[in-house]
Amino acid sequence: MAEKRKIFTIYDDDTLGTVQISDEVLTIISALAATEPEGIVSIRDGLSGEQITKSGMKTLAKSVKVNVDKGEATVQVVLNIKYGYNIPETTKQVQERVRDALENMTGLKVKSVHVSIADIVTEPIKKGRAK
Repeated sequence: MAEKRKIFTIYDDDTLGTVQISDEVLTIISALAATEPEGIVSIRDGLSGEQITKSGMKTLAKSVKVNVDKGEATVQVVLNIKYGYNIPETTKQVQERVRDALENMTGLKVKSVHVSIADIVTEPIKKGRAK
């Protein structure tokens, strides 16, 4: 059975109205931002760049989770990194990119971004990587 989509209010103004966003949009923003730093090949399931927006949420949900509680987001992302890249430095860039993307695009405060590395990639992935 599919999980029900969660909707969050990110802006509420008595004169103009409200702005709401779904958890799916937060997941896509996080996944795209997480694959931006050099050295990150893809999210765990091998999706990169444009493939992320074309994939189903069921696929993305295995690699990216965004929880919102009282206007603060907590993100968990599982990635594949290219062999030879410094994991602490690269994952710090991931954390910063995800935080900045979510805060700038949605106005939500990001409490934490947890990054796990699932695999080291030693040869190019045929699906391609977003630049």
